[in-house]
Amino acid sequence: MPKPIIYVAIISIVIQSKLHSQETEKTSGIFYKASLATTISVNENYEIFDEDSGTFFVPNSIFVNNTIGYQFDTRSMLGLNVEYNYHGNNRLHFLPIHLSFQYNVLQFDDNFFLRGSYGRLVGISKDFETGTFYRVGAGYQLFDANFKNSWHFGLDFTRKRFGFRQTEKLSSVSIFLEFMLF
Repeated sequence: MPKPIIYVAIISIVIQSKLHSQETEKTSGIFYKASLATTISVNENYEIFDEDSGTFFVPNSIFVNNTIGYQFDTRSMLGLNVEYNYHGNNRLHFLPIHLSFQYNVLQFDDNFFLRGSYGRLVGISKDFETGTFYRVGAGYQLFDANFKNSWHFGLDFTRKRFGFRQTEKLSSVSIFLEFMLF
């Protein structure tokens, strides 16, 4: 590679990084979000002061989600989600692919938001159930020092309909923790 091209590339990278470092708060654009959630229940075998009985709350299921989306302004964002759900008590596997919408109801230095999702349960193998997927939730968004990346945490209510003519239903309330790159 000729030296002038290398110099031009280095100079353009430096200029671009300087321009991005002087940006004000980013209010719209593409984002990526990774999420981990679990449902919890009360341990029926728990006894107070008995260390062998385990903890009072035990996780029932785990949800791992990846989202790519677009934030329209400081209040609203739309995302395409690919998620893996495993419900240990029922030994059920789900692969929801769904659209989500999040709206920041209260905006301060951090945000309180409401969100909803709708999509399909994809049967990629005989172990995965097919059907429909619904989710509503509320949470809190904590920003980093630059007001770009953020942590989200809160509660979601999820309903899955699956099985023969979608007659089986599974509803759950989960606690989620997400990291958003903006």
